[in-house]
Amino acid sequence: MRHRHFLKLFSAGAIVLSVLAGSAQANPVVLFDLNNGKILQHQDAFKRWYPASLSKLMTAYVTFRAIAAGEVQLDSPIKVTKHSAAEPPSKMGFKPGSVMRLDNALKMMLVKSANDIAMAVGENVGGSQAAFAERMNAEATRLGMNGTHFVNPNGLYSPDQYTTARDLAVLVMAIRREFPQYAPWFSIEGLAVGKKAISNYNLLIGRYPGADGMKTGFVCPSGFNMIGSATRNGRTLVAVVLGEKSAVTRAETAAKLLDQGFDTPASGSATIATLAPYGDTVSPNDMHDEICRKKAPAEQSEAAPAAAAKDVPKSPYQEKLDHVPTLVAVGLGGATGPAPKAMLDQGGQEYADVPVPSWRPDRPAPAGTGPVVAGPAAQGDQPVKVAN
Repeated sequence: MRHRHFLKLFSAGAIVLSVLAGSAQANPVVLFDLNNGKILQHQDAFKRWYPASLSKLMTAYVTFRAIAAGEVQLDSPIKVTKHSAAEPPSKMGFKPGSVMRLDNALKMMLVKSANDIAMAVGENVGGSQAAFAERMNAEATRLGMNGTHFVNPNGLYSPDQYTTARDLAVLVMAIRREFPQYAPWFSIEGLAVGKKAISNYNLLIGRYPGADGMKTGFVCPSGFNMIGSATRNGRTLVAVVLGEKSAVTRAETAAKLLDQGFDTPASGSATIATLAPYGDTVSPNDMHDEICRKKAPAEQSEAAPAAAAKDVPKSPYQEKLDHVPTLVAVGLGGATGPAPKAMLDQGGQEYADVPVPSWRPDRPAPAGTGPVVAGPAAQGDQPVKVAN
């Protein structure tokens, strides 16, 4: 009898574990509770991976800290340099010398995942790409992102730009906890740039119940990366998914992880802060051949395809939104604030020597968040062949 009772309990526990685990993942994933950092699921969390445009989350974090330190303001001018204008797509395509507000630049970077704008933000806030990358790495070190290194602010491929799923979870917690006033920027459904509507590449936004962030990424060596967050009944869960095969499957995988998390109460004591490193932490994974050599150019895109492949049911994350999307108007001009101190301090030098600021509380609601309009957002934008 006692043996039978034990088997019953063991079987029930196995069912719970199988529900949590779902189908076996072939790529790094981390699912955690933002409120307490508890890990609900993880696999290859310390595996070295190319972040692609998930790098832009660190670009945003460094910039938020620069705002808090008084180096720059939301209405400060961000000037497009020749270097930033030459970055490959995804991009806004503004000409060198164009000027925009910092808050508008950040929204274009986070929603459109514009590589040219991310580089412009880095050059203006840091003084140069190299100086800004130093600040990104200094912040990564301070946060304990020990498996991470940056060389650029937009995530375009470099063998020296890498991270881990666990480190990205650390970064997400820092952004959401230290700068909650900017949280709405990560859940913008789309942008209005003149008469053009640009949808968020995060396919969970507006489709998955409670979705409220955060970012996508793609380069051929990394595959399709995603960090998706959602809040229900005061509980915020975050899914970090790396190395998926398409923009659609990464959204489906993130949604499945979030579903499992919301259906299962947190158990265990492992947190993002206490999870010990495991597995191979130094060998990078390169998916270039699988992602870009075996697929048609149209599939090598950050945007989800408008139509499903032949004889394959259309994913709910390919469907148009079931409501008129809310668009945030952005564009050039309106930069009436002071120029970034890093640019002023250059003094004609190629690189600015800018110290990393110490964070201080800065929690007022950000001013100048920009007008909001309603209109039909485009379902996907221009193909992205290099990085999102």
